[in-house]
Order: sequence, then structure tokens, then C-alpha cells
Amino acid sequence: MAKTYRQHLIRRVGNVVVSRAVSLGIAPSYYVLLTIRGRRSGQERTIPIRLMRHDGQEWLVAPYGVRDWVRNARAAGEAVLRRGRRSRSVRLTEVSAAVAAPVLAAYVRKEPVTRPFFDAKVGDAVSAFEAEAGRHPVFQVTNVQVSGGADA
Repeated sequence: MAKTYRQHLIRRVGNVVVSRAVSLGIAPSYYVLLTIRGRRSGQERTIPIRLMRHDGQEWLVAPYGVRDWVRNARAAGEAVLRRGRRSRSVRLTEVSAAVAAPVLAAYVRKEPVTRPFFDAKVGDAVSAFEAEAGRHPVFQVTNVQVSGGADA
């Protein structure tokens, strides 16, 4: 049975440390800061998160289940990803279990700290990860097209 995520002091301190490292551009290159508008408060919320690259596309995975950032992403559909001084506006589209399954399988291989939160294990069939998709939503990340401006 998969472990249940609990926020505690060590995790909070870890998030602060990782957030600071990402904002300075010194964290591993696959970590970014996700800033998304709160669905109820309207205030921006920022968390560090792994930006998965799989099959030529970018994804955000909810390894700890449906957390506030997932609910906010569902409501807003757009966010900002930042690393160091660079930021970009992105669209977040939640994908079906069939599309999410191979992304989840790759995520579990690449992010060992989150493995206890999954019932499916490294090396399991993709179908095992398809069953996990309801508990671990996956969002496809696409850049928001900026329109307007003069031709260069």
C-alpha cells in the first residue's frame, strides 16, 4: 500500500531550501518554481517541482496526490515556470490515464524519493501506472503563445 503524504517541518524546510536553490539557478536543471493563482484566494502560490521531460514533451506530475497546486492548476489552467532569472508562461492540461501512465512510469524511475507514494513499482507494466493516474494527476505543459508586438 502506498504511503500517504504528510507535510511536516522537514518537508517545509526542504521546500524552502530547494526553492531558494532553483531561484538562484543552482538546483538540478529539472527543478523549476511553479507559480499559479489560487483558485479561491486569487493570490499567487509558488512551489518547487520537477519538470519532467518525456518523449519530447514537458509534464508536471503530482507524486503526492491531489494537492492544492493540482486543484489550482485545474481551475486556472495557466501558470508560470521559473528557474533563475528566466520565466515563462505555460498552459497546464490534465491528461487521461492512458496518456499519463508512461509519464508516471518514467517519473518513478527518475525521482526515487517519491516511490513510496506509488503502489506501482519501477519495472511494472505501464498498465499498473495507468491505475495510479487517478491518484497522481499529470499535466502536459505547453508554452503560452505571446501575441502582438512589431515584426522584427
